[in-house]
Parts: sequence; C-alpha cells; structure tokens
Amino acid sequence: MPSIRIKLLTGRSLDQGKTKWQGKFSDEFLQGVAVCMLHPEDMKRIGISDGENIRVAIADRSVILKAQKTRQESVTGTAFIPYGPWANYIISDVKTQGTGMPSFKGLDAEVSPAPAERVLGLEELVKRITGDG
Repeated sequence: MPSIRIKLLTGRSLDQGKTKWQGKFSDEFLQGVAVCMLHPEDMKRIGISDGENIRVAIADRSVILKAQKTRQESVTGTAFIPYGPWANYIISDVKTQGTGMPSFKGLDAEVSPAPAERVLGLEELVKRITGDG
C-alpha cells in the first residue's frame, strides 16, 4: 500500500471541544477526536477518501484513525490530529529534548491506508496502553 511522510501537528479542534462534553467514552467523542485531517492532494497520493481508515505512525507506534479532508487552509505534506488519547498514544515515545514534555507540533510521521483495520474505541486503546488487552 502507498504511504506518505508528513509533518504531524496536534492541537485543539472545535469537534474535540464540542464532543468532550458528551463523555470521552461516547461515539461522538470518538468521531470528533480519532481523526486525522489531511490535505486533499495528500489523500489522493495514497488513494484514500474522506472517512476511510488510515494508519498514522511515529517511530514504532501507530494508531488507526479516520481520514478527514481538511476544512481549513493547509499545506500538502502536513496533517492534523486533535488532542486526545489517540494522538497521545503515538506521541508518548517521542524524545523530549530534556524538557520532560514531548513536542506536539512538526513531528515526522507516516500515513498509509488501513482499509482492513478499525479505529479502536477509548476503552480498547487504554487496554492496549496499559497492557491489559
């Protein structure tokens, strides 16, 4: 399957803010936060459409997310994931340059189609993180 190297940015999003009040275990939160927003040209390069599953990998960690076409001005070669457990999972092993806090901006990542895989719900993701699942 084709893949692309991108610079990953994370941050707050409107959907994240709106859906967290529904509860972090809600389907609304999952749909609002377990997403990766990509430039339409980057989506074409790897043959994916809005709403399809993709793998986002940093170093030896990866997570399956729903691809979303960016709704704001963006640059090819960049992607955005809202703050949340899915972003934290793949960023948690990033070097901190001595600060104790990983960078959440401009990270080197790889994005590829993942049609046969599914986005984990929060409970499943936590079990993976803690080794209970």
